[in-house]
Amino acid sequence: MADEPTSSEPIKGPTSYFPSIEKTYGKPMSHWFALVAARKGAKHSDTVNWLKKEHGLGHGHANAIVAHCKSAGKA
Repeated sequence: MADEPTSSEPIKGPTSYFPSIEKTYGKPMSHWFALVAARKGAKHSDTVNWLKKEHGLGHGHANAIVAHCKSAGKA
């Protein structure tokens, strides 16, 4: 199928940040997803700012996590 990614295609969107997030902060993505899920209903920007302030994430990493969770209906 043409819509299925192949191993030679680069990962795009928020998920492209996930390997760097895990390496930089030493926690699996499930950890970050659970934190964001616990704030379900909060505004995107409020959750991004919370991850930055309380957990020391950079803006791009925090935004990628929240965007992924929001698009999956988990935030």
